[in-house]
Amino acid sequence: MRLAGAAMPKPAMNFPDIAEVARRSGVPASTLRFYEDKGLIASTGRRGLRRLFDAAVFERLALIALARASGFTLEEIGTMFCADGRVAIDRAMLSAKADELDKTMRRLRAMRDGLRHAAVCRAPSHLECPTFRKLLAGAAAGTIRAPEPAVKAKKSRKARHEAGR
Repeated sequence: MRLAGAAMPKPAMNFPDIAEVARRSGVPASTLRFYEDKGLIASTGRRGLRRLFDAAVFERLALIALARASGFTLEEIGTMFCADGRVAIDRAMLSAKADELDKTMRRLRAMRDGLRHAAVCRAPSHLECPTFRKLLAGAAAGTIRAPEPAVKAKKSRKARHEAGR
């Protein structure tokens, strides 16, 4: 029986705990805590020892995931959120990142095309193939760089968290 004037408690789904957020978002609880330490997300309280989050955390985590996939650093992502929790993304920053991605895609397309050509080239040796020689010249000039390896030497715990693991 509800007492007159007593506020009804909000349903638990409006404030999922950290385990539920981790399960539904696919983001490990340790990363959620790290994001909270970085100010990217905020818990709304606790249920026992577990952090509680507003349901809007899922949209925020989706924005973080999109920004990370686009190549933004956590520091850059942090600038996308106002102190009051609103999202305010700098359009010039988005444009600059799109330009950077365009440059990377052009470089990768050129490498792909050159490698495909070298794979079927009729020249007796790759070193006799003009297209392959252009790839070599680009590599020597530093215009063709190897992509960063997915996993470098053992990363620190902080680096693993920043990588979203």
